[in-house]
Amino acid sequence: MPTIMITGAAGFIGGHVAREAERRGGLSLRLMSHRRPPAGPATAGPATAGPDPATAGPGPSPGSGFGHGHGPGAVVPGHRTVRADLSDPGSLRGVCEGVDVLLHCASQIGGTPEANEAVNARGTAALMAEARRAGVSRVVYLSTASVYGRGAFRAARPEDLVRNPGSPTSGSRAHAEDAVLAAGGVVLRPHLVLGDGDRWVVPGLARILRALPGTVEGWAARTSVITAQDLARLLLGAGLAPAGDLTASVYHAAHPVPVTVRTLLGAVAAVAGPAADPAAEDLTAVRARELLAARGIAAQGLDMLTSDHWFDSDPVWRDLRCTPGPDFEAAFKELAEGYRRALLDI
Repeated sequence: MPTIMITGAAGFIGGHVAREAERRGGLSLRLMSHRRPPAGPATAGPATAGPDPATAGPGPSPGSGFGHGHGPGAVVPGHRTVRADLSDPGSLRGVCEGVDVLLHCASQIGGTPEANEAVNARGTAALMAEARRAGVSRVVYLSTASVYGRGAFRAARPEDLVRNPGSPTSGSRAHAEDAVLAAGGVVLRPHLVLGDGDRWVVPGLARILRALPGTVEGWAARTSVITAQDLARLLLGAGLAPAGDLTASVYHAAHPVPVTVRTLLGAVAAVAGPAADPAAEDLTAVRARELLAARGIAAQGLDMLTSDHWFDSDPVWRDLRCTPGPDFEAAFKELAEGYRRALLDI
């Protein structure tokens, strides 16, 4: 029975990974979690993982963008829980003993540059040193497409892109990638992640919808999304796949079919309650930024909605012999009621 350690197991993605591992069975789990801060959309801390809020969208984080809040936590009875702090290398001593596969899902999202450096860069480097010392056979790191910075991305492949992080969070996560790759590990880069525990993506989109009196440039851009459940399957699959099946060390992690921003926002509008009539006006991006600024909503994330952010993820599904879950519209239908309850206070 292989032993898998999951960092950030009380967070959004880490919690989903732990539950997916429990569902799969036949695995011994070690759940590593930082002392979890109070949950909430304004909280930044090392028990979360996902896109960098400074470059990935319109949520209310310190970097003003899409990111991920705390999930419901991983409640998986019968498995060992380890308390450790990536910003304290001493607390990592021995955490990897007896571990076969390390799924590193913990990241500092937002906060000070010093905190990002301590957790994401130095903390991951220290964790990799522990993994090497303990003889861990496979490391998989949950990174983010935000390491590319701003731009238009169309069917983009990792090997064709240059990282250009635009914030302390994405910069420190790029350093974390370097530490993982130097240790022979695998990196997965999702863009937008939806599901139970999301405190940034859909709530941030709801705020924008309610602040703008119509569409922006037709909302014609395409974007890559993935459900947290599908992402958990990919992370676990990458950890357990035979080495010969992996043709790359860096993969994009998304549903293979991109979604138009119009479709994405239409689904959000259906669960977010009253919003402006999208047919009332089609705004320019400049005008939209002005309106958002007037409402106190940072507008950097508008770039994510007005330019393509479509990342080629076919290789990860193919290499892992894994079938993607339902398309966006079917998947969101399953999530709609949970989002509707979560958005009552937005």
